[in-house]
Amino acid sequence: MAELPSRFGVILYPEFEVLDLFGPLEALNIISRPEFQTGYKHFSLSIIAATLDPVPSMRANNPFQQTVVPTHTLDNAPPLDVLLVPGGIGSDHEGTDKIAEFICHRYPSLKYLITVCTGADLAARAGVLDGRKATTNKLVWKYITGKPTSHKTHWIAQARWVTDGNIWTTSGVSAGTDGMLAWIAEVYGEDYVEKIVHGMEFFRHPDSSNDPFAGIYGCQDVPPVCS
Repeated sequence: MAELPSRFGVILYPEFEVLDLFGPLEALNIISRPEFQTGYKHFSLSIIAATLDPVPSMRANNPFQQTVVPTHTLDNAPPLDVLLVPGGIGSDHEGTDKIAEFICHRYPSLKYLITVCTGADLAARAGVLDGRKATTNKLVWKYITGKPTSHKTHWIAQARWVTDGNIWTTSGVSAGTDGMLAWIAEVYGEDYVEKIVHGMEFFRHPDSSNDPFAGIYGCQDVPPVCS
């Protein structure tokens, strides 16, 4: 039996979407507890950003913003099994090219890459979605899928999440939690997920092919552009 993944990392930038990060992390927090880890190594979590400065979830002039303190920078991040890439307004801002470069550099050594929301845009810019199926936030669907860096990806509009090889892309915000639960079910087992959703008191959306927000925002599949 192959060794199960235990070294997790998340990558952050200013104006990340809070639920993109903490929804999936809540599920991992529960499964990381000792009572869930019989026979498995303890999980580790690395929070990675451009610098070790606290990363704000909103613009600096918003007094309601939250901040997360990184544990590592892009330059000294440790080896990882799983990299989680949340989305948010900031995913399209200046400076995130370095994050796309990090994803491109690290992807070959990962067991899994999981994106939430517009985190898929960063993966597309990294080139790791070329030739793959993927999905992303439905509110900004046309903008993300219309980028030149997205033209080699087959974007699936109706999907709540998409699995293509070892890359999992999830739709907007709350879909990240559904996708993470589906990933846990596949990698660790469905029994774990039942305990997690009971612990979270979370109503799980179990159908990867049915995202109601695709209809609300009028999203259509975007096939790859032939060169």
